Amino acid sequence: MAHKVQITETILRDAHQSLLATRMRIEDMLPLCPDLDSIGFWSLEVWGGATFDTAMRFLGEDPWERLRKLRKALPNTPLQMLLRGQNLVGYKHYPDDIVDYFVTAAKKNGMDVFRVFDALNDTRNMEAAMRIVKREGGHAQATICYTISPVHTTELFVEMGIKLANMGADSIAIKDMAGLISPYDAYDLVKAIKAKVNLPISLHTHYTSGFGSSAYLKAIEAGVDVVDCANSALSMSTSQPPTETIVASLANTEYATGYDLAKLASISRRVTEIRKKYASFEAGISAVDVNVLEYQVPGGMLSNLVSQLRQMNAMDRYYEVLNEVPRVRKDMGYPPLVTPSSQIVGTQATTNVVLGERYKIINEEVKQYFRGYYGQPPAPMDPEIQKKAIGDEAPITCRPADMLGNGWEEARKGIGDLAKSTEDILSYALFPQIAKPFLEHRAKGFDGTDEKVAAIAAALFQQADQKAAKQQFVAAEGAAPAQSLWKVSGRAGMERGW
Repeated sequence: MAHKVQITETILRDAHQSLLATRMRIEDMLPLCPDLDSIGFWSLEVWGGATFDTAMRFLGEDPWERLRKLRKALPNTPLQMLLRGQNLVGYKHYPDDIVDYFVTAAKKNGMDVFRVFDALNDTRNMEAAMRIVKREGGHAQATICYTISPVHTTELFVEMGIKLANMGADSIAIKDMAGLISPYDAYDLVKAIKAKVNLPISLHTHYTSGFGSSAYLKAIEAGVDVVDCANSALSMSTSQPPTETIVASLANTEYATGYDLAKLASISRRVTEIRKKYASFEAGISAVDVNVLEYQVPGGMLSNLVSQLRQMNAMDRYYEVLNEVPRVRKDMGYPPLVTPSSQIVGTQATTNVVLGERYKIINEEVKQYFRGYYGQPPAPMDPEIQKKAIGDEAPITCRPADMLGNGWEEARKGIGDLAKSTEDILSYALFPQIAKPFLEHRAKGFDGTDEKVAAIAAALFQQADQKAAKQQFVAAEGAAPAQSLWKVSGRAGMERGW
């Protein structure tokens, strides 16, 4: 049945994360807000993902203050964030009390829609965050990470949708982080979930494969309620399909959004000028990359692999690594390739290829994965590889967070008087090595509003990172070379959100 379609606009989060290394500053966002707020979007995605640590690490901005400013500047539009389940906005599992404090603070500071996902589609890792979102009066958008593998079927995704609905989801998101969903698969999946789940459905994809806009149109025909788009000035490639194109495509149909196309075009012209300021951070990935279809590797993961191989002067091994990624993924039970599983799989695949022997060195995060500390993968893991990784150790079968004690008091004591609020303590609890120098700079009067000062602060953070990486490399030189490889490229990559 035909119905009005709505749009989640991603220009203030995923679009610049995908294309500009998450570097857009709040000073460039705020002038756009009055016009964005007047469009009537279902939501504006403005927070979460990699924006939290990047704001402190590279921009000298307080992510909580950014949220408060955006809330004030966007009084009429629901604000949305990407929440990595028990990982929150980080790359590891955090204790339940930290999850509680974080979600509560995010809601208090202006967040409305919480898109909650887990990298393995393990719903146990989503339940605490969803429960707290509901308790605090937020919109819990439970998420299915879409991927392709022998075990990922429409039936499996429908079963997950039913489970999420029973967990209290207010809506369901299909998160296609790699741009893999074809138009007809999008139609079939939306149709199948709609038949079993009486909730609004959002579809998120990236344009990497070239499927984006056509997949949205078929999903709309199948009954999808909301699609994620990016203003055309920051769309396509590894970003989302262009907002204006979808709005124009639906005009004068039963699905028409009713959005002002002229105003959207005006925003695009302004963003085109803003984008020039961030040219040095451009992803540099072609408009369509068919590698994503062959290897199921998201665009962000592709750029990370290139970065790692360049550091090791091994760019000639690029396609070998791409071929190794699906093999490692199979060994690990076909996890969807999204943060942090994409980093874990990608770094191990790189290690296997560069060393010329599979699993000669097994990275620590891979060992933790085989121990069950990231959750239950979609399919059984290879028992031989698992034994090689952890020996006869029995993997945990409980929810990983059940193995963690409370973390709030430790974080509060650790940051001490530098913290002036609950939000400061949370920043430290999530990213201690980033938040502490940030809060020290703030205590000296630096507030992130001066772009030159912010650039200096970012350079200092990067120097500290490089010094730590060098120390790790030197310390590892007495061990196997691959251990050095992991400590420098693997751990550093995890901390940067690759």
